[in-house]
Amino acid sequence: MSAGSTGALSVTLCRDPRQFAALEEPWNGLVRSCPTATPFQSHAWLHSWWLSYGREGRLRVVLVRRGGELVGAAALMLVHRPLPLLVPLGGGITDYFDVLVDAEHAVQVVPALARGLHRAARGAVVDLREVRPGAAAERLYGQWPGARARLTDSTCMELPTLPFDELVKRMPKAGAQRVRAKLRKTDAAGIEERDVTEQEVPRAVRTLLRLHEKQWRGRGVTPEHLKPRFAEHLTRATRRMVRCGEGRLTEFRLDGKVVAANVTLLSAGLSGGYLYGADPGLRDRKVDVATLLLRHETGRALAEGRPVVSFLRGSEPYKNHWRPEVVVNQRFLLATAPLAPLLRLHESQVSGRERAVGALRESLPAARDWRARLNELRVR
Repeated sequence: MSAGSTGALSVTLCRDPRQFAALEEPWNGLVRSCPTATPFQSHAWLHSWWLSYGREGRLRVVLVRRGGELVGAAALMLVHRPLPLLVPLGGGITDYFDVLVDAEHAVQVVPALARGLHRAARGAVVDLREVRPGAAAERLYGQWPGARARLTDSTCMELPTLPFDELVKRMPKAGAQRVRAKLRKTDAAGIEERDVTEQEVPRAVRTLLRLHEKQWRGRGVTPEHLKPRFAEHLTRATRRMVRCGEGRLTEFRLDGKVVAANVTLLSAGLSGGYLYGADPGLRDRKVDVATLLLRHETGRALAEGRPVVSFLRGSEPYKNHWRPEVVVNQRFLLATAPLAPLLRLHESQVSGRERAVGALRESLPAARDWRARLNELRVR
């Protein structure tokens, strides 16, 4: 662990996974003092991801301390393809990235964190993906002393936390009537809801992933969701997050059998449904799983005082029925001045890929079907 000083603050770079593991208590304290933090900045999520996806010698975590108190952090990893990059821990299975900044000391911590990251980035471009609008990383970007670029990233959708009846009233009249009819059929089926305990998480995650694969069979399941490393990470992270109140795993039972399960990740600012699985047979019982889950999530978020229910990434048509707020994540590219040409190269490559994907979707509507078939082949 290397160190430097910035006024009354000390800035260090942690490269040792054992030291990162030992940061759980102060890290979680910092998460609580950072109002923009999402569940994906919790130590449980990040450390579990590192254990399943990290590579030896690549850990780069910038830490800012005031005395002995952790007041700032940026959890990153070094990669070498397509060029040297510092990227967030969490990778493609993480919906939001942010740095952590203690709100009470933000005026001093943000520039200190920027300088510490600047030192860590002497040989690489910093590529911060999936930054939610209003995140602490925006302030870091504003005070970056070198080259920088801002791009758009994934689309997310959010609902204000309201009583479910109020959310239904936001819909067009015909849509609202359909939702109420679906819920009457769902309630008539007699589905029971139950939160899983920490000790039950391993068994419940296996059930969820089995239902998830069954639900998406033939429709292009995301291959990563069926890999052992993902199951290992989701089990370990969910177990820790259930213990700390940062997540919950809910099972839905019909006639004593688990027919659906859902992992929800929690922070002070939002409740986000991360992954669910449902038995396709529920359609025969006229049970609308998406509506069932949303009613459950909004009710819990309202009771717990969380202001936002997030659909997380993706702009699937069924989400639009609820008239959500569309939130577009940001992508920040940062580099030291000598590496500005490398940043511009990376920026052009990223923009070129995005234009190519957009053109493909527009000119070839069948591309999504082909991708689904390809994913099925990969799974098999």
